[in-house]
Amino acid sequence: MKTKIALITGASRGIGRNAALKIAEKGLDIIITYNNRKEEAETVVKQIKMKGRHAVAYQLNTKDFKSFDQFVKDVTSYLQQHRGSPAIDYLINNAGTALNSLISQTTEDQIDDIIDIHFKGMFLLTQKMLPYLNDGGGIVNISSGLARIALPSSSVYGSIKAAVEMMTRYMAKELGNRKIKANVVAPGAVETDFGDGRIRDDKELNKIIASRIALGRVGIPDDIGGVIAFLCTEEARWINGQRIEVAGGMCL
Repeated sequence: MKTKIALITGASRGIGRNAALKIAEKGLDIIITYNNRKEEAETVVKQIKMKGRHAVAYQLNTKDFKSFDQFVKDVTSYLQQHRGSPAIDYLINNAGTALNSLISQTTEDQIDDIIDIHFKGMFLLTQKMLPYLNDGGGIVNISSGLARIALPSSSVYGSIKAAVEMMTRYMAKELGNRKIKANVVAPGAVETDFGDGRIRDDKELNKIIASRIALGRVGIPDDIGGVIAFLCTEEARWINGQRIEVAGGMCL
């Protein structure tokens, strides 16, 4: 049986990096993308290869929609050459950026960036990859606990992630005839350099957030990646159209 393969965007660091490594541990080969952290992406590729799986990295800016056709061509040509088929089995839409801004201070450009990166880019990349996504495969879209919990300065980010969650349900509905599953993983507060590392580096903020989490601490990437990886396995074959919040019991 041919080894399955997953494409995960934004996997040079943080949750994306951890998910790529965890998926590789499930026995899948990996394609990762990065925006501008080429060296870090190459390190992730090396780490995946050390686990005995194949991996390759491509540059991709998920708000540069005009680059998607060439990206898809490059990836599918590579797969055809090295695997005999241009298809993938799983698409994980993880790439993103943060926005911490009050409604009264948020600019139109900031709104456009979040919509383009987290929603429009996710939608268009998925659309372009659909012809190459094997029947019976899966899509995992990354949302956020902020789609459920309203906190100041997260209005645009949380609202667009809520849109991602609704779109995932539509994907599950429309792609069901191909036996393709579509699910959401919604991380809670996680210590990474995402959002300039605020949760990781601001000890007082970290402490305040931890006090709102039932398990008493802020998350780390290793808390999240395994859940994403699980959705890329046969054991998750009957999970579809679902939102899985991985947040330690935040704001219950």
